[in-house]
This record gives sequence, C-alpha cells and structure tokens, in this order.
Amino acid sequence: MSQAEPNLISRLGFAARQQLGHLGYATRLFIRLCTNTGSVLSRFGLVRDQIFFLGNYSLAIISVSGLFVGFVLGLQGYYTLQRYGSSEALGLLVALSLVRELGPVITALLFAGRAGTALTAEIGLMKAGEQLSAMEMMAVDPVRRILAPRFWGGIIAMPLLAAVFSAVGVLGGWIVGVLMIGIDAGAFWSQMQGGVDVWRDVGNGIVKSCVFGVTVTFVALYQGFEAQPTPEGVSRATTRTVVVASLAVLGLDFLLTTLMFSI
Repeated sequence: MSQAEPNLISRLGFAARQQLGHLGYATRLFIRLCTNTGSVLSRFGLVRDQIFFLGNYSLAIISVSGLFVGFVLGLQGYYTLQRYGSSEALGLLVALSLVRELGPVITALLFAGRAGTALTAEIGLMKAGEQLSAMEMMAVDPVRRILAPRFWGGIIAMPLLAAVFSAVGVLGGWIVGVLMIGIDAGAFWSQMQGGVDVWRDVGNGIVKSCVFGVTVTFVALYQGFEAQPTPEGVSRATTRTVVVASLAVLGLDFLLTTLMFSI
C-alpha cells in the first residue's frame, strides 16, 4: 500500500466524522427549537414581528416574480394547448402549475435568497458581536429568545407568500390569456374552478410550502448560529444558506411530489 492511500483514507474518515458531527448538532438544535414552541407561541408578539419582517422583505420580489411567471405560463400554455384545440383550458393549466408546483418551489427559492440570507447574516453578526454570548451570561437562552421566534415566523410566512405568488401568477395568466390573446373569460375561470381540487391540489401546495418553510428557515438559522464570528465567516455562511436551502427544496419537492401522487 502506497503512502498516499492511508492519507486519503484518513482524510475521508475525518471529513465523514466532521459531517456527522454537524448533522448531530443540527438535529439537537432542531429538537431545541421544537421543544421551545409553547414558550414562543405564548409570546406571539415576537413571532408576529418576524412574520412581518420576513414577509414584508420578500413580498415585492414574490409578487413581481409571480406576475411574470404567470405571463410566461399563459403564453407557453396557450401555444401548447392551441395545437390540440384546448386553449380554453389555459386557466386550469396555469392554476394547477402554480398551486401544485411552481408556487411553493419558486417561493421557497426566492425566500432562501432574500429572507434566508437576511436571517443568516443577522444571526451571524449577532454572534460576531458577542451578543449571543452576552445573553447566555445573563441566563437568557438565545435559542428560545432569538432563534425560535424567527423559526416559527418563517414557517408561517412561507405558505402566505406562496399563496400570494400563486394568486398573482393566476392573475398574470388571465392578463395574457384573456386580455392579450382573447380567450373567453368565462371559459378561463370555469375550467379552473371545475378542475382544481381544494384538498388534492391546493392542499398539496400548502403542505409543500410548510415543509419548505421549515427547511429554509432552519438552514438559515443553523448557518448563522454556526458561522465563524468573522466577516469572512458570516459571508461564507450566507452563501451556504442559499446553496444548501435551494438543493434541499428541490430534493424535498421530488420526494413530496412522489409521495403525494402515489397515495
């Protein structure tokens, strides 16, 4: 056996052990956030402020993105359905695409890039400024006082933002399909009303957005809480938030879609 092989094996073992350590610490942090649910919700004012903070900061980009996604779905859907003489089903196509898939997924990706990075930077700067350590010295649990309200604020804000995205996207599809192309407005809305099931379609989208809210918010808080207390460490943690949260959302979307349509 050459000298390089033991070094390679040792490096792989060290990397695997390090990742297992991060996974274990993340699991313990997630359990602590869940166990603090009662105390956090009893002081709902803290959660309300975080819902406003996260939702207000993300509302503009969510609304504009939803409108343009609706425009594109209206155009692409019309030219596709026209081949089969089913252009009146454009409203159904736009609605199902948004409430089932695009609404929760794109909202989660935009939320990770906007609100997730803000959470990571905020927690990371608090750690770099030793504010979290000062709270521990005063017998105040930073997980309960700082992280848990932001965690639940993100979970509640995500479905609301996804609903706004889908509603604005449907409006964009209506503008393109009815006002610009000339599809009958009655057919547009009636096909949508008759084809979209509240529990199977809208309910699946709500479940997805809640799961994505838990994932993105927890990743953002964990990366900020574990960031190195330096400007470079905070910047790297912010970058990791976008990468890890985006990959997690896409992977969970595949798993959730598989489970929902197999039941």
